[in-house]
Amino acid sequence: MSVIRVHSAIRDYEVHLSESFDFLDAFEKIPNRFYVIDSNVWKLYRDSLFAYLNPQLVLVLPIEEERKNLSTVMEVYDALMARSAKRNMTMISIGGGIVQDITGFSASTLYRGINWIFVPSTLLAQADSCIGSKTSLNYKNYKNLIGSFFPPNQIYLCPKFTKTLKDKDYFSGMGEVIKLHLMGGEVLARELMSNLPALTARDNPTALLSAIEKSLAVKLSYMQDDEFDTGKRNLLNFGHCFGHAVESTSEFAIPHGQAVIVGMIFANIVAKARGLMSLDLFHELQFKVLLPALTTRPTQSQLNTEQIMAAMQMDKKRTGEGLVLIMLTEGFEMCKVEDMGFAELTSANQELLSTLAKA
Repeated sequence: MSVIRVHSAIRDYEVHLSESFDFLDAFEKIPNRFYVIDSNVWKLYRDSLFAYLNPQLVLVLPIEEERKNLSTVMEVYDALMARSAKRNMTMISIGGGIVQDITGFSASTLYRGINWIFVPSTLLAQADSCIGSKTSLNYKNYKNLIGSFFPPNQIYLCPKFTKTLKDKDYFSGMGEVIKLHLMGGEVLARELMSNLPALTARDNPTALLSAIEKSLAVKLSYMQDDEFDTGKRNLLNFGHCFGHAVESTSEFAIPHGQAVIVGMIFANIVAKARGLMSLDLFHELQFKVLLPALTTRPTQSQLNTEQIMAAMQMDKKRTGEGLVLIMLTEGFEMCKVEDMGFAELTSANQELLSTLAKA
């Protein structure tokens, strides 16, 4: 089992990468433990990995984007308090990013912080969201408006969980893998181009484990000295500024990582139009990386410019009048702009619609 050590101003923690599920046995030795498990994961592994768990120590949580809110957090509070939760309780959450957000927020706020172990079961959570300390909840139609910074005490990551993912969820994770590899520089980006057929075919566990480790390493490099997202870490929102808007306008019918791919295509269109990305690089990324991994495409109505504009205006990174956009530029450098207006948004969105219609 390899280990990635993450420094945090709140508390340092470790990511344990394992090729087997053996680490689950050790959890049973933790006193005052309580499990919160994604209902989808529970159904898949109830009679195998979880057969030995005491039902009194398990909350099976039905999970969907619409439940990533304070009401579901209250369900977790109720379950913990019904079992006489104290500050020395350890909550062990197993599931994807939504479980991470709900349980992480619950752990950060109950008694102002209880022990928390996270086991990410989706590619999206394993390659990206499991590190970074953020917990985020949706409020009404607004994505990730409420949240806290609270890292787990430990993370245990096993890529074997991804074997049972539906294609929709696997390719959602691929969106973040692609984003982080592009942000890692030209060498890593071209390595991804070589490995993408194996990753999309889902038949090479070695390539997948390597991609997950490298994705986490890139994310850590952007988090260094900016844990609380005030500077360089903002660049990790590449693809998210527009992507979060697409999630909102589609009422979350477009999975997060797929929306991020759409957001990266949009950002590249703007970068090309501003002369920040060459046509050659634009086409290479479009046809060798982004479009081949885009398996869930937004409809024309989900890309309504006025609705996209309204959603992007709610971006919590926005401080001025213009819209925020993170872009990849020539040489695989990242930049942030805060001056995109409606006319530029309209033009780029029209090109995006045309691109998706032709692909």
